[in-house]
Amino acid sequence: MAPLQEHPPAQAPSITGPSLRRPVILATFAVHIEPAAEWMAIESALEAGVPLVVANLMRLQSPTAMILLEEDLEAVRQTAARAKGWGISTELLMSMSGRRPAKALLRLAHERDAGLVVFGPDRRRTGCRRYRRAARTVRDGLDCLVWTSAD
Repeated sequence: MAPLQEHPPAQAPSITGPSLRRPVILATFAVHIEPAAEWMAIESALEAGVPLVVANLMRLQSPTAMILLEEDLEAVRQTAARAKGWGISTELLMSMSGRRPAKALLRLAHERDAGLVVFGPDRRRTGCRRYRRAARTVRDGLDCLVWTSAD
């Protein structure tokens, strides 16, 4: 995988004329985003000239647990900042969901009419079973393109 270039282009390419500008959604569940997923989302949004939504969908947790997550939350903020540095219209969503953040991701993707959902939580921090279950829910529940780091 090639690293991101240090000097981003001045502006993302724009699509002229009437077109569907379906955003790319890069999603994680309160953990770091895998580098391959970050690259896929940024490159896809840049090539298509569409907005990027970086969505961090978190389970409701105790205040103590939220303090422990601060490092991961900062990493997600940095991902959004890197995308903005490339000239991509970027929105950062930090959303609390109930017990099922994968279902919240499905709702978000439907509300935003996503063209691509990049499911990119760091699998080492998520756990294999939880990751596989959530990835299956996302793939089965959406009618747009879905990319997971297992792909």
